[in-house]
Amino acid sequence: METIGLKFSGHESFHCRPFWLKKGYDFIKSDQQFTEKSGIELGVGKNMVGSIRFWLKAFDIVNDNNELTELAIKIFDNKNGWDPFLEDEATLWLLHYQLNAKQYSTIYHLIFSELRKIRPEFTKNHFLALVNEIDSKQSDNIVAKDFSAFTRTYFAKPSKDKEESFSGLFTDLGLLTEVGKDSQDNTLYHIYNNKQASIPWQIILFCILDNNNYGNSISFNSLYSEVNGIGNIFAFNQQELENKLIEISENEKDIIYKNDAGVKEFQFKADKPSGLAILNKYYNEK
Repeated sequence: METIGLKFSGHESFHCRPFWLKKGYDFIKSDQQFTEKSGIELGVGKNMVGSIRFWLKAFDIVNDNNELTELAIKIFDNKNGWDPFLEDEATLWLLHYQLNAKQYSTIYHLIFSELRKIRPEFTKNHFLALVNEIDSKQSDNIVAKDFSAFTRTYFAKPSKDKEESFSGLFTDLGLLTEVGKDSQDNTLYHIYNNKQASIPWQIILFCILDNNNYGNSISFNSLYSEVNGIGNIFAFNQQELENKLIEISENEKDIIYKNDAGVKEFQFKADKPSGLAILNKYYNEK
């Protein structure tokens, strides 16, 4: 198992609400700074201010200097943004990738790239055990709060609590389901992507281009099974991932997908294209 720096907490026990990233983007764009009084400008409670700030970093909307990233501007700009109000499901897939790949909040990376491979059906306690195996100094209480935020981000569950009734950002993706209880009556979860075929190939190509560890020739196994590979992040099965790579090669003349005697390679024949240019073309052609 890959050893990584673990980062839990920071979200004040609030999962990311659907419009928080846009609220946070506009707040930063107007040159405002986060203070105890920022809740008035953001239209949220005081405790939620710190949570919004956390999620802006977790999704790479702002960098370490609290500056808007180039991708954030492309998505959320009021005048020229691709999808400021997240109306296109493709943008949710893109943000799902950002949350996993950037690893500012460790839990998403650990569950999609590690836990689901060990346990196709898992409970909160399985995740706590995984974290303890990596770093026994982590607080179970803090890690459990992260797990709660994770489930609320991906799985919509009715609640009598008005605040908790807000759906998470990624519930529409349908990635997380409850599949029953274990022998100790703990909820069992399962990750399955039943929308694999509908993810635009441009989103997948951007994610491949975003990985600086890839050269001009990438093995299928790397894309499918490596930590932070698109196979893990998007919960692809092998056939759907291969279909997506073939689709990319059919649309980009300088990219080929080869399957020679069982050796599968995804290759760039020329200089790699700009990931942002690929996305720009997708959104402008919609």
